[in-house]
Amino acid sequence: MFRTLTAATLLLAAPGLAADAAHPTVIELFQSQGCSSCPPANVNVNALADRPDVLALSFAVTYWDGLGWKDGFAKPQFTDRQWDYARALHHDQVWTPQVIINGRADITGTRAAPLADLIAKSGRDTGPALSFNANSVQISGTAATPATVWLVRYDPRSVAVAIKAGENAGRTLPHKNIVHELINLGQWRGSSAQFPVPAAKTAGLATAVFAQAGIGGPIIAATRG
Repeated sequence: MFRTLTAATLLLAAPGLAADAAHPTVIELFQSQGCSSCPPANVNVNALADRPDVLALSFAVTYWDGLGWKDGFAKPQFTDRQWDYARALHHDQVWTPQVIINGRADITGTRAAPLADLIAKSGRDTGPALSFNANSVQISGTAATPATVWLVRYDPRSVAVAIKAGENAGRTLPHKNIVHELINLGQWRGSSAQFPVPAAKTAGLATAVFAQAGIGGPIIAATRG
């Protein structure tokens, strides 16, 4: 308990994050319930999830599903996204846990101090103006390269899952900001543009939007509802 509280305190006070909720730092965790190394990273990212200047997203990947326990949140799309990052960051493989900050840098995320240090070093410019409502996403500004506009829907609640098999058998793992939907709205090439927002498949989810340069590239703007 002392180690968990220390990690939470350190990450809640981490410097170098965005100045306000209008330009949150995007922190993506790739993890699986079947991975015994993932719970410490889950704890660290969960500690950041309620910061207004952070958009913390937890993506459950599929490649642990055949090793004793199937993660009910995992989707092939999320594994594909992690591979996009692997290629962009010049990695030969993917692994869990992996935390990616603003699409620019990555770390395992199991230790709070190195994670807080990398967050402080991985800032970004405020980028284009980005906003959304229930019907559409609006973006304006200039773009050096085309950017993909993503809409993400995630569960902001703390969800405890009892694991009955695999490496984490017998443990109950806390989840927060688990991603349920990741939708490519289209390409933005500068100036003002608007993208329609599709209806949600699941009620009660929170929504955020971000713009990402290239495939697995830097996140240049983000906002949350």
